[in-house]
Amino acid sequence: MTLAQLHYTSAPPGSDGSGFRFTAVSAEVPQEVLREAEQLIGYEPPHDLPAQPDAEQLKRFPKAFTFSELADGGRLLSRSVYTGADSGGRWGAFHAHAVHLPPGTRLPDGALPITAWESRRWAETAPPDGRPVPIDRFEPSGLLRRDSLIAFAVSRSDRLAAFFTDLRALTEGLDPATRIVLVEHDSADVAQWIALACAVLPREQAHRLTFTTYTRRPQQARQQIIGALPSSDPVAHDHRYRVHDCTTAPAPESATRPGTDAWAQICAHIWCAGRPDLFRDTSAETGPLAVAALVAGIELGAAGRTAAARWAVDHVGTLADDTLTALVGALCEGGEPRAAGRTGGGPGLHDSESSAPGDAEQAALAALLTRLEGRVPTVVTAPLAARVLAAAVRDRGPMPVLRAGSLTAQAQAALARELAPALRAGIADERDPAAGRPLALLRVADLLDIDCQDLLPELAGRLARELVAEPLAGVEASAGKDAGGYRATDPAGCGERPSPADRPITAAAGNPPAQSPSPSPALLEAVHEHPALRIALFGALDTLAASDPAGAARRLAGSGLPIELQSGFPHVRMCLMAGECGGGAGGDRLGRFHGVLRTAGVSPHADTAVLRTALDLVWSGDLPTGQEASLLLNQLGSDIHRAAGTRDILIDAALAAPPDDHDVPALAADLLRCFPTELRPGQRAALLLLEFAGLLGTEGEGEDWVGRALELRDATAAPVAETVMERVFDALARRLVLGPGPESELYTLARTADPGLLAAYERVGRSDRVGDRLRTVPSYVADCFSSWSSFAGTRPEWDETRTALLTKVLRPIVRALPAKDVAAVEEALGRAGRGRLDAFRSWNRPGALGRLAGRLSGRGRRGTDHPPV
Repeated sequence: MTLAQLHYTSAPPGSDGSGFRFTAVSAEVPQEVLREAEQLIGYEPPHDLPAQPDAEQLKRFPKAFTFSELADGGRLLSRSVYTGADSGGRWGAFHAHAVHLPPGTRLPDGALPITAWESRRWAETAPPDGRPVPIDRFEPSGLLRRDSLIAFAVSRSDRLAAFFTDLRALTEGLDPATRIVLVEHDSADVAQWIALACAVLPREQAHRLTFTTYTRRPQQARQQIIGALPSSDPVAHDHRYRVHDCTTAPAPESATRPGTDAWAQICAHIWCAGRPDLFRDTSAETGPLAVAALVAGIELGAAGRTAAARWAVDHVGTLADDTLTALVGALCEGGEPRAAGRTGGGPGLHDSESSAPGDAEQAALAALLTRLEGRVPTVVTAPLAARVLAAAVRDRGPMPVLRAGSLTAQAQAALARELAPALRAGIADERDPAAGRPLALLRVADLLDIDCQDLLPELAGRLARELVAEPLAGVEASAGKDAGGYRATDPAGCGERPSPADRPITAAAGNPPAQSPSPSPALLEAVHEHPALRIALFGALDTLAASDPAGAARRLAGSGLPIELQSGFPHVRMCLMAGECGGGAGGDRLGRFHGVLRTAGVSPHADTAVLRTALDLVWSGDLPTGQEASLLLNQLGSDIHRAAGTRDILIDAALAAPPDDHDVPALAADLLRCFPTELRPGQRAALLLLEFAGLLGTEGEGEDWVGRALELRDATAAPVAETVMERVFDALARRLVLGPGPESELYTLARTADPGLLAAYERVGRSDRVGDRLRTVPSYVADCFSSWSSFAGTRPEWDETRTALLTKVLRPIVRALPAKDVAAVEEALGRAGRGRLDAFRSWNRPGALGRLAGRLSGRGRRGTDHPPV
């Protein structure tokens, strides 16, 4: 293959004219190429060199060796040199010799354009006969031989990574408008830079890379890499140009400036290590190149090691055993003091690039270890496992999951000696959630056979508090609560029952903590496999569960903690299994209570605290009903409630019960019987009142009901709970209104005029039950008229109450009664005395009510207004 050529210089006058022109051109070069080439092969001498140099000075002028892309897709490879004066004595002459490569063609033998630098095939002058000397190949000059390029790379080691970074951005289209400007004192050094670049690039990209080793005007150059002298026009302020000025000291951060990538750093290491053959034999991708470098014994920085490990994770199956072994060994030595026999970069390369392991490298090594475990012998992976584990412990990185056989005995012993202090400190470190890093470190300590038994109680306590969302057992949590998690009554034991919003159903009343996350798989695995930790954890949970059973049960529900693996720990056992006992609010809570007690595995007589826990689990934040409380008392006995501290729960159940709980009076009687000497005055008074309310209407009601009720209420300085008095007054009012009752009780009511009792009396009088009876029983109408018209004037409060009942309740009903029923009412009143009959007839006359009411309010009936008390 003979290359098409052209020569261009300042020619003497002739048939084709004078001045700069093409003096020899191969016939196959198109005219349009000549016109375009004339713009590419020009030469302007440097400003700072002699204007009229002698022969020796001419040798110092830079050579413009240029490879350009043409408009038609072809290429032009040219060499332009300064020749001084032309034949006419005019200075500024130059000679350009170029070869034309049509589209789709390359230099003979596929040689890269840069290899033709200073080949002997380049002519210094135009051929005298106007015919180019045939060229079929270019022999490279000695400057671009392997050893020379390696020496050059080492001399520029502090600039290589930054240059290769810009080169990659340029050739891969990451920044297509960018041009690289190389400033050197000698254009031959620029040629060596270009040779370094072509070696690291994929072959196809290297063939397309355009360049010039010298121009005086870099901004007018069309090539991708542009050589310049310090005296060339500056381009530093043009963002399109990445300038690498090698004539000045490099900036401290030039090798690792922001954006310097791993590929560029790896290329720099390989060149400085004298192994450019790796570029030829290996893919130009970052991962394979990093692996090849490490296997070849070249020390890379952290970025290179990370790239190698990441690539190996996905290509383990394609690597030969010896390659894999060498790679693992190199990765394990990386970041440590340089091992004998390993080669590094040139001066300054490692000084400016971090070689210390970072988070990314540790993550990549851990991923590679996971990929290799079980695929290659332990002797190969053990160093990697040790490296990953040690780094994770020292640098607080993610803990690798190692098998018992991941380390050799020697590696295990060495790691135990090295890591024992850090492991123990990490397990005790309270900055991390106990279920996270400390638990992982405990697993590592077990793997290395490091004794940490003394640390387990504190770790287990932290784990337990995290599981149940501490605080649970502090002073804040227990304030205002008695045993079992119920709010106690007031100091006298007869305060108002707390509303549901006030009831402490969580660790801190009114401030429920967020639900705790379920135990992690790592924690569950540790509990299964580590008996000592399991015992310590269940012990800590048992203490917390006893303090707040309901809260612990909610947070541990569905946790999967294997309580069945360990005996004892009744409180946490009940909390974990409470949901399996059935029942619940609105169901058979007593049945569930006994089921929960059975799960404890211990009798409440042997450990009375379990009774308190069971009560809180079943009646979480609520109180038993009267019947439930009675059964709890009678089935278990008073002694166990006294010992467990649950007595006041039963008392509160009685005092705070709603009025419709008809079993409360019986409960009050049981409590008075079982705790005769232990009740506080307020509790005793309230219970006596409840018992008395239950006796009304029975043979045991006795006499002086109103007086006894008020006397019991007023016998203690502490107020009796409103729920208790409401129940007692309602029972008294029903007894008085629905009767029959002694007139002495009605008089005591009128005389004492207790607001609460009067309100209850009027409430019962206005009830539907009384109204229905009044409409159907004439004798009952007579009784109510007699009662509500009695003792007028005794107390204004009584007059107001009875008048309201006469006016609002009785009169509308009487007016609607049939005549025969009215006659029956009068007959009943007549039997009681003429005065009552006359009063009724007068009251029942239309318009007479007001007059009668006025008269009745000023006087009573003789002999009955003030009966003896």
